[in-house]
Amino acid sequence: MASEPRPGLAVEMEWEGGMRFRGWAGERAMSLDGDSRSAVSPVEALALSLAGCMASDVVHILRKGRLELKGLRARLDAERAREEPRRLVTVDLRFLVRGAVPSERVERAIALSREKYCSVWHSLRPDIAFTTSFEISA
Repeated sequence: MASEPRPGLAVEMEWEGGMRFRGWAGERAMSLDGDSRSAVSPVEALALSLAGCMASDVVHILRKGRLELKGLRARLDAERAREEPRRLVTVDLRFLVRGAVPSERVERAIALSREKYCSVWHSLRPDIAFTTSFEISA
């Protein structure tokens, strides 16, 4: 959502044994585990990235609109293909918004994220069946 172009990015991964890897983006590190035992799996990290990207956009848009956002939680449920590659085939992302935020503003923020701003979503295959919804509480 920045007006300036973002620089390219570089990350590094190092195998730690088993199916565990340690990854770095600059000085920031995270672990991945292909077996989902000691850390999130790469596909779970992708799902977290999509939910985080859209949630960040929604918060930014609502706060920029000077709305009384008190909290936001996102839950992503996905189905994967049964055969290799076991890619995501459906994604449902639900936002739980707390605060005095009009539903039409939440709907617009989600739409803007999906249609224009979320670079993670726009980096994925376009044939993923992707739905969103939201609920607002005080």
